[in-house]
Amino acid sequence: MQREDVLSKALQLLEVKGITGTTLEMVAKRIDYPLEELLRFWPDKEALLYDALRYLSQQVDIWRRKLLLDESLSTEQKLLARYAALTDCVSNNRYPGCLFIAACSWYPDPQHPIHQLADQQKRAAHDFTHELLTKLEVDDPAMVARQMELVLEGCLSRMLVNRSQKDVDTAHRLAEDILRFAQCRQGGALT
Repeated sequence: MQREDVLSKALQLLEVKGITGTTLEMVAKRIDYPLEELLRFWPDKEALLYDALRYLSQQVDIWRRKLLLDESLSTEQKLLARYAALTDCVSNNRYPGCLFIAACSWYPDPQHPIHQLADQQKRAAHDFTHELLTKLEVDDPAMVARQMELVLEGCLSRMLVNRSQKDVDTAHRLAEDILRFAQCRQGGALT
C-alpha cells in the first residue's frame, strides 16, 4: 500500500465523515489493510490527520502552480478556476468543504501543528489570489483578495451542509462580481 493511497482514502473519509467521525479503523477497512500495520505508520488519528492535511496541502499547491503556469487561461479565469474544480467535485459526489477550517476548530490552539498547517494553507490561498489580482492591477488587491477568499470559504462551508451545486454557482457568480467591481474601480468607472 502506497502512502499517497492511504492519505487519499483518508481524505475521502474525512470529507464524508468529518474529523470527529473518521477513525483509524475506518481507514484501515477502506484501504483493506490491517489496522496493526497502519498503526506502525500513524500511531493515532492525529498523526494521520496531520499527514492527510499535509498531503492535501501539497496537492492544492501543485494545482495552483500548474494553474499559474497555464498560458491558455487568462488571469481572470485563473482567479475563478477553483469554482470549476468544485463543480468537478460535486459531479463526482464529493463535497470537500474545508478540512483546514474543520481542523482549526478541532485544534484551536494556534501553536498546534495541525492548526499551523491549516493557517499556512489559508495564507497560501490568499497569496495566490493576491498575486493574480496584483497582476490585474486592481485597486487594493489585498482587500479584494480577502473578499474573494471569504466568498470561497462560505461556499466550502455551505457545501458541507447543503451538498449543492447551486452554492458553488452562487459563490462563483459573487466572485465574478467582486472581480468586475474591483476592475471597474481600478479603471476609474466608480469614482
